[in-house]
Amino acid sequence: MIRQSVIFDVGRVLFDWDLRYLFAKLIPDPHELEWFVTHVVTPEWHFQHDAGRPLAEMVPELQAAFPDHALLIDAYAARFNETIPAPMPGSLELVERLDAAGVPLFAITNFGHEFWEGFRPTQPVFDRFQGIIVSGAEKLTKPDPAIYRLAIERFGIEPAGALFIDDVPANVAGAESVGIAGHVFAGAAALEQELRARGYLPG
Repeated sequence: MIRQSVIFDVGRVLFDWDLRYLFAKLIPDPHELEWFVTHVVTPEWHFQHDAGRPLAEMVPELQAAFPDHALLIDAYAARFNETIPAPMPGSLELVERLDAAGVPLFAITNFGHEFWEGFRPTQPVFDRFQGIIVSGAEKLTKPDPAIYRLAIERFGIEPAGALFIDDVPANVAGAESVGIAGHVFAGAAALEQELRARGYLPG
């Protein structure tokens, strides 16, 4: 049993993410861009892939509903990594420091399995993690308590010694419901203070 561990979310905790980063390159008019990401390729529609639905079903279905936007919908599938432009400031440095301090690292991410297969190899920081739960592969999503229980069981984590970090309060509450302490991410500086206060990093 791993008595002390830190569990990270990925999107907007370790790496910035927004559909607009890709589609702003393809839709120059800002009003049209906002319409597209709130009516066509929306976060809610995208979440189906996070939950395990394959792109081969999702993409043709949406193209049938919005045939005039078929090429843009293709770009969502082909160029998804462009929705993830850069690490969140300071976050990867904290991962490196925790790893150097010998703290076991894990992640639980709402991420489509196919997109994860394309993103994971581009980011060597994940080599520092002992295990990663990907919602699309498991067909479980945060904040369902079942996804946190899966992490506890699969990785042998002692909940009382774990800290889960996510930018979504509901996801943090899901972890807390199974006995894992939570931190709502609002930047690396506040997270560093929390990690020091809890003894994960030297004070």
